[in-house]
Amino acid sequence: MVQTSGRLQVLVVDDEEPVRNALRQYLTQQQFEVYAAGSGDEALQQLRRHRIALMLCDIRMPGTSGVDLVPQALETQPDLAILMLTAVNDATTAALCMQRGAMDYLTKPVELEDLGRAVQRALKRRDTLLENRQLNEWLKEEVTTRTAELHQERMKLERLSVATLEALVNALEAKDPYMRGHSARIADLSATIAHQLGLPEEQVEQVRIAGRLHDIGKIGTREAVLNKDGPLTPDEFEHVKQHVVIGSQILAPLAHLGIIIGGVRSHHERWDGNGYPDGLRGEAIPIAARIVATAEVYDALSTSRPYQDKMTPERAVERMADLAGTVLDPKMFEALGAVVARRRTLVFLDEGGSGTEA
Repeated sequence: MVQTSGRLQVLVVDDEEPVRNALRQYLTQQQFEVYAAGSGDEALQQLRRHRIALMLCDIRMPGTSGVDLVPQALETQPDLAILMLTAVNDATTAALCMQRGAMDYLTKPVELEDLGRAVQRALKRRDTLLENRQLNEWLKEEVTTRTAELHQERMKLERLSVATLEALVNALEAKDPYMRGHSARIADLSATIAHQLGLPEEQVEQVRIAGRLHDIGKIGTREAVLNKDGPLTPDEFEHVKQHVVIGSQILAPLAHLGIIIGGVRSHHERWDGNGYPDGLRGEAIPIAARIVATAEVYDALSTSRPYQDKMTPERAVERMADLAGTVLDPKMFEALGAVVARRRTLVFLDEGGSGTEA
């Protein structure tokens, strides 16, 4: 392997040349030395030839897929940080990639600012892993070494547990064409709102996971109620409301999820105290729940549903203004408005691979 300059080396793997070129141009502007590959086999050749710090990889490619490439890449370069690119309806496959060793995944279309943060987050985690490895080599005592090994196992199990829960959510949503991809959209938007609010990166990630898992409790909701076309009866509505309690109970044994559980339980609380299940009011509602609630209302208005046509982003925000101060935290609504306005002017990478003005 060769290191041709002092800059960190990044490998972009995508069978769409416009996507490769756009990503390569952006990452070069971020002061990385960037290599590109159009297939899994070509990527492995690049990994054997260069000391790559991070690989940005599409999931669906001819020949060796991203799922199969992840373990082969890590076998070639064990210190490699891997970010996956996936379409919204392919989140189950992305979760599988994380089980095999990828650090994170991004849902297309990719906002470049989000891409930049994800790259920095992955490289920071890689640096931490390298530092821990060097520390373990220095510490010779068996007890210390064993402690580090147990910590690594715990982290692996924590990543596996979240990835498995995400796969469960995907399976649940797959039963309803109108809800497919809902939790992935809520997760992405919630994380962007959290960043707009200036929350620390660790808390932004917790908000993202809360958005991803917020409806996991619907596994306990009767399908006849979930799939009902008409309005719900009072008894049916009370039954649906239990999904937030069931969700928090499912997650409760996973102590490492911390504030994520509160975000799941309380995302139907209202700013004025008239929500459920606990009737929390104002800032007594966990901030993750207030963010997810805002993202969920926006998603309900801006995506197609059986009972309504979708609204434009601007119209959805206008409709939500009436809810600020009653249903929604006004600060969360203001942050959402800023995010939606910014997204209308930023460059996205669409699934066709070309950069377009949003």
